[in-house]
This record gives sequence, C-alpha cells and structure tokens, in this order.
Amino acid sequence: MWSKKRLLLILLPVTLLLFGRGDCFCQPIGIMSPKAQNITEYTPLSCPGGRFVFGQVSDSSKDQYMLDTWTGRLWRLSESGEVGKYLSPVPYKLRDGKYGPIPEDVGQDHKGKGQRASKGE
Repeated sequence: MWSKKRLLLILLPVTLLLFGRGDCFCQPIGIMSPKAQNITEYTPLSCPGGRFVFGQVSDSSKDQYMLDTWTGRLWRLSESGEVGKYLSPVPYKLRDGKYGPIPEDVGQDHKGKGQRASKGE
C-alpha cells in the first residue's frame, strides 16, 4: 500500500514540525510579516508662544506646512531644482466660493496685534 520511501517523506517533515526546536528565530514571510508602525499624530515643530508652527500631516515629505498662528495663513513647503526649498501660500476656500489667504473665521481685529487666532473667535 504505502512504500517505505513515501512514508518516510511524509513522516520526516511532520516529525520535524512537531518535535523540532521551537525557539529558532526565523525571518517571517508573507502574512506573518510584522506590520509597519503607523504614526497617528504628528507633533508640530514650534516653540511656546511662537507665531509660526511647522507641521506634517502624513508620511510624505510633501505634506509639510507652516501656519501663522496669529492670522491663520498657511504655507506649504515646496522645492524646485532652480530655487531650492520655498514656501508657497495655501489659499482657503471661502463661503462665497472664492479663495482667500486667511480663513473667514479669523476676525479682522486679530491681524498684526500679536494675538493668536483661536477656534472660537
């Protein structure tokens, strides 16, 4: 029925799996690979009481921004071969469909007075 070779070919791997060393360290492959760490929150680069805050919103280096905390203006860090790194303004879409340099919620009295723009004002 079963030849000795065939029986040996089946029993040898099964025996090694069941009684082999369980403490060997192998590189996991396929679905057993370790998952990459996800950073859920990027901390901004700023100093306490500082006017400008640099932040990154994703893993991409193209998602780096500078925020003016007094006026609400936003710039994206861009790069070109001729100029190098530079800041390009990011416009806000206003309620009337037009675009502006600052969000509508920032009142006119906050501009240039050294106060921070807050969410509730």
